[in-house]
Amino acid sequence: MSRIGIVPISIPSGVNVTVKESVVTVKGPKGELHQKIDPDMIVEVNDGNIEVKRPSDEKKHKAMHGLYRSLINNMVVGVSEGYKQQLELVGVGYRAQNTGQILELSLGYSHPIHIELPKEVSVEAKTDRKSNPLITLESADKQLLGQVCAKLRSLRKPEPYKGKGVRFLGEQIRRKAGKSAKV
Repeated sequence: MSRIGIVPISIPSGVNVTVKESVVTVKGPKGELHQKIDPDMIVEVNDGNIEVKRPSDEKKHKAMHGLYRSLINNMVVGVSEGYKQQLELVGVGYRAQNTGQILELSLGYSHPIHIELPKEVSVEAKTDRKSNPLITLESADKQLLGQVCAKLRSLRKPEPYKGKGVRFLGEQIRRKAGKSAKV
């Protein structure tokens, strides 16, 4: 049995879950999310819990059991609490500022980078003196938030010698020793 798949998902107050023709819809105070699931999988909503069941012990069904349970749980947590991710810009002259959903980044290139973020993701760029600029991203959709963060990080990945680049707040970068002088 899947250890993740068999655990029921408790539905917090203020969250509505409906299952219609292999599409799970979750509505809550932070928004509404939809997830299409495989028609073989069985999703039951009863007594304030969601249960994901599989029809057989085939390898394919075992693999999807835990997957769909995790996806539905992420949706329930997202619409009730939301997800938050912080990125830190480490480097001299690196700046970030946002105007609505457009994020402007200066990452040491010859030009600023303008990125339009999806409307489901809220962004806030903060720059304080004597500290690295912080970009705070919030969304109800965990998958979309991770994708946006990965895209921003890919613009200037942290390099291993000085650690400059875009990194997650608190992320540890494996550092390399620089070139040593000959004696």
